[in-house]
Amino acid sequence: MITRISGKLVRLGEGDLSLAVGPFEYEVLIPEFARRQLQSRLGEEVSLHAIEYLEGNPAHGRLTPRLIGFLSEVEREFFDLFCSVDGVGVKKALRSMVRPVREVATTIEEQDIKGVSALPGIGPALAERIIAKLRRKMPKFALLVAQSEPTEAEVAQDVVRETYDVLITLGHSERDARKLLDAALAEKKKYKDVESLLQAVYQQSHQ
Repeated sequence: MITRISGKLVRLGEGDLSLAVGPFEYEVLIPEFARRQLQSRLGEEVSLHAIEYLEGNPAHGRLTPRLIGFLSEVEREFFDLFCSVDGVGVKKALRSMVRPVREVATTIEEQDIKGVSALPGIGPALAERIIAKLRRKMPKFALLVAQSEPTEAEVAQDVVRETYDVLITLGHSERDARKLLDAALAEKKKYKDVESLLQAVYQQSHQ
């Protein structure tokens, strides 16, 4: 199974791209939010975290292997979870992922049925199912720091997650913990470990 693919970005379409890897060229499907992240990188070397699946009807014996690419492991993990909801599946998930993972995760976590159902191909009934199954798994995705955005602090994902866990242990609600972290990360500073990020969180909260 292919879980990562690296190569030169030679073509970027509406829902797919082509990567030149040695003598081969691979077609990789991408959701809209990932396409926007890659727009300025045509001709560059890129590395994508991938999901591999078979498309087609096994009863007819026509199965085509497909790759879906993401710029981070967290985005791939979120997509995998999203696909696991009854009635979603890979094709619908690909079409609906027009907003960044962090935004979609926050909408699910806050049980915003209207917001989730506004995603392409997702109606109110499916939105309710998605929220019911996924909302308790969303906090770490809602904390996702988009490493491709230069306005974000350069902080390792594991540092952000561990700091979030500490804040929960200290008695903060999930929403409060995320707000505290967002305020600290908005300072655009580098935090090398949990201790330095926690210190920044509490400095922010006392201002």
